[in-house]
Amino acid sequence: MAERKTERATDGVIVARNFIARLGKAKFRRFIKLLSENVSGEVIAREFGVSRERVRQWKNAFGSVVQTYVVSPQVKRLTR
Repeated sequence: MAERKTERATDGVIVARNFIARLGKAKFRRFIKLLSENVSGEVIAREFGVSRERVRQWKNAFGSVVQTYVVSPQVKRLTR
């Protein structure tokens, strides 16, 4: 008998599905767009009518924050 693989949804996917079920796909797209534009949690919370803590929880469930350090061009010139 062939073994059937069942794919389990990650916690983030479950939270995302719940978000979409509650607020709709358009709002989900908007939320992701705001995150990618680095809009503050306070502004997002106000727009969605939730707490900043809820925004932080969603943000952490849906992905990871990646920070990069960019040296200013003026300082970089000093390394030459």
